[in-house]
Amino acid sequence: MNILIINGSPKDTRSNTYRLTTAFLEGIRQELPDMQTKELSVSRMNIKPCLGCFSCWNHTPGQCCIQDDMEKVIQDLLWADITIWSFPLYYYTVPGPLKNLIDRQLPMLLPFMEEKEGQVGNGGHPSRYDMSGKRTIVISTCGFYTAEGNYDGVYSLFDHICGQDNYTTLFCGQGELFRVPELSARTNEYLSHVKQAGREYIRGGISEQTSQQLNQLLLPKETFEACADASWGISKNDAITGEKGSVASAKKISDTLIFTRQMAALYRRENYPGKDIILEMHYTDVEECYQILLGKDGSHVYTDGSLTPTTTIDTPVTVWRSIAAGEIRGDEALMQGLYKVTGDFNLMLKWDTYFGGSRPQTDQTKTAPMQKSTNMNILLIPWIVLWIAPAIHTQWGCLISIGVCALLPLLFYRNRKTIYDIFTNAFVTGISVVMLAGGLTKWMLPLSYLSFGIMWLISCSREIPLTAHYSMNGYGGEDALHNPLFLKTNRILTMLWGILYLFTSVFTWFLMRTPVSSFVGLINSVVPIFMGIFTVWFQNWYPAKVARGKS
Repeated sequence: MNILIINGSPKDTRSNTYRLTTAFLEGIRQELPDMQTKELSVSRMNIKPCLGCFSCWNHTPGQCCIQDDMEKVIQDLLWADITIWSFPLYYYTVPGPLKNLIDRQLPMLLPFMEEKEGQVGNGGHPSRYDMSGKRTIVISTCGFYTAEGNYDGVYSLFDHICGQDNYTTLFCGQGELFRVPELSARTNEYLSHVKQAGREYIRGGISEQTSQQLNQLLLPKETFEACADASWGISKNDAITGEKGSVASAKKISDTLIFTRQMAALYRRENYPGKDIILEMHYTDVEECYQILLGKDGSHVYTDGSLTPTTTIDTPVTVWRSIAAGEIRGDEALMQGLYKVTGDFNLMLKWDTYFGGSRPQTDQTKTAPMQKSTNMNILLIPWIVLWIAPAIHTQWGCLISIGVCALLPLLFYRNRKTIYDIFTNAFVTGISVVMLAGGLTKWMLPLSYLSFGIMWLISCSREIPLTAHYSMNGYGGEDALHNPLFLKTNRILTMLWGILYLFTSVFTWFLMRTPVSSFVGLINSVVPIFMGIFTVWFQNWYPAKVARGKS
């Protein structure tokens, strides 16, 4: 199959639309690896405007009197089985150079008038060549927040050229976002849907589900328009027109301030925490400082430093841009000391909650399957029962422990199990069976504490420490497992818990030989309570300490 791409953007391959076109082609190529492609870049071609002389109809039929690159274009159009027209929307229609190319297709038509069934307009001209079976795709981006209602001129043009419903369109609003690295996560997601559309097009047609994905806004309307307004680097007052139509000179603001305003525009006010947040961005490499007020009514950037910040980030603007563009993870940069955070660190822990404006709400999120999460209670309950029940009554206590281990796997229908859950059930059941068979409780209980502690300590040497498997649920799920600060915090806590239970095993061994041996489980529950309180405190204190630049 032969595919011709006509790139009508003056920006050539730097075109935002071109990114959609290449993604669509990638999808086609996955279905047709042997396809042949040609690409014409209108901006690099010599195509003069049509003279309207009609020489191509009466003097030199099928041949234009202008000697330029248009002859090659016509030959390529005849060669192609599929033609993809790729261009940005310029003033509600195609860019001027591309319109010249379209006008110069006149030699491909015969001069005689002909009415065709289903044609658009009154009167028409038949094709000089057999164009049956050829297909057309029109791909375009525009600078409005939506493509809807802005492509009337383009639809009208291609309805006349191809016939109504005889071509496929892929029109996308917010096209400028495809050149913003800071929004690459969202735009790359959209491009994946474009690629899927290419695959489906070759199979027979773009599905309704994919079409819905392509029609979704990249950003919510208000967010996009705020980002777009900020990108110009001038205020609305600077852009006013004088009395006689002369444009007033605009005062250019710094790129850093533009970047800050665009970041503020991504604020999700629906997640307002109940009190205002003042985020101070101190860009150390350019010595510029701006404050972002995150309030219930939206965000606002202050340039005068008049507010008292609740959280301050000291960072080179180059580092923060790299983080925003996804070139480096923010947590990794923090661990490397590339920036510092002082004040309320809670903002950093919930950053995606407050600045998650890169995705509009969709109905599909309501129907998405719920991901299973881990549950530390599944790990702890069998051990707690083992430590308390057999110490009170060996036989019944062991039976209860075995029963609990038998029932807990039922919870895995709703929760994800870990290797530590599996080890726990196997080991607690084994110890209970040994004690039922006559194993001495005063030996087996200390052994259980020792085993529990060793399990925690061994996990410290693994890529993901034990506590991280469970605490990740409160820090963004599996994405937290790529956060070096999160992992280091949990590695320290896992080690401390392991050491605690090693000492507990020794303490239990002595305690089981005293008159209070039946209460050993309850006694040993006191220290973990205090350790739990310490854990909650440490999970907040340690990351904030690292963020302040203190090792």
